[in-house]
Amino acid sequence: MDFSISPATTRLLDAVREWLATYALPLERELLEGRWEELEPGLEPLRADVKSRGWWLPQLSAEHGGMGLELVDFGLLGGELGRSPLGHYLFNCQAPDAGNLEILAELATPAQRKRFFEPLARGDIRSCFGMTEPDNPGSNPVRLSTRAERRGEEYVISGRKWFVTGAEGAAFCVVMAVTDPDADRHRRASMLLVPTDTPGYRLVRNVPHMGEAGSGWTSHGEVAFEECRVPVTHRLGEEGDGFRIAQQRLGPGRIHHCMRWLGICERALELTCRRALERELEPGRPLARESLIQQWIGQSRAEIDASRWAVLHAAWLIQQQGARAARAEISAIKFQVAGTLERVLDRAVQVHGALGVSDDTPLAFFFRQERAARIYDGPDEVHQLALARRELKKFE
Repeated sequence: MDFSISPATTRLLDAVREWLATYALPLERELLEGRWEELEPGLEPLRADVKSRGWWLPQLSAEHGGMGLELVDFGLLGGELGRSPLGHYLFNCQAPDAGNLEILAELATPAQRKRFFEPLARGDIRSCFGMTEPDNPGSNPVRLSTRAERRGEEYVISGRKWFVTGAEGAAFCVVMAVTDPDADRHRRASMLLVPTDTPGYRLVRNVPHMGEAGSGWTSHGEVAFEECRVPVTHRLGEEGDGFRIAQQRLGPGRIHHCMRWLGICERALELTCRRALERELEPGRPLARESLIQQWIGQSRAEIDASRWAVLHAAWLIQQQGARAARAEISAIKFQVAGTLERVLDRAVQVHGALGVSDDTPLAFFFRQERAARIYDGPDEVHQLALARRELKKFE
């Protein structure tokens, strides 16, 4: 297998890193100090610049208006974009829109494409994804209470979702709801496209996490569906396909997340090294001279590099053989990289001292937003058990 990076990809990564340093990083202060709606208008010229450079929608094919990058190359690019909290948004490949665009590109009907996919791909609107429920464990994705009862040519949706990323300001929600409670457990649910101005759709609140409720795209909402009616034509795929579509969405999605987390790790390690060199315990004695600090930096470097190769191998395997063949590798990187992220960020905060828990650097923002990495898309423990079962089968 060949893990070499093409000259074209290398040039792209270098150019994107320079662009982010010039345009995105200076805006992070506004993100950390203000509300999303105050920052968002100023990001539109930068998004237009990204489009003009041909960098828009790197995760989608050229047929759908994207760069047409294969998964390994997109993973490498995601590692660069992850260095800034604004990186993925500026390139229109941010969660949850990236995953929603991927399933819409494959499954949307012509009418759904015109109403939902095309404006989302242009960046005119945002979307959200409603699956997690307050009364059911996210570790068991087939256990859902939200019900979509078919009445004639409509579905009537009742239930509640939460941690719906970016629900505030989203134009529509991709909702996972039970359409046939008597079916096989993997065929009970369907995915429905619900415009957020539909009567019966209600954003209850932005759920505070680590003390911050956030706003706009940086928030996680609780959404109530109260006899919310949508036409049957808003169903994505066939009835009962919800679980299959969700799994299809999660495979490449975990590559996206993991490489973004590694971009955060790289930024955190860079800040760690700069802080260690600049901060003096006493005149002429920088933190970087302390053996413990050097040990932390060495551990972080090794863990980041090991995690990156594991993710790129998983992405390569998905490209070659499909997500099903890479199930073990996908499970492994999910908890491996999430753990690396937590440890690297924790060391970075520790080296920065009190500064690390302030919003004078992006470290506290990253820590608040990303501690959940070990929980969402399947908690660490679920992936560890799945990987262990596959390993044990080899010896049965």
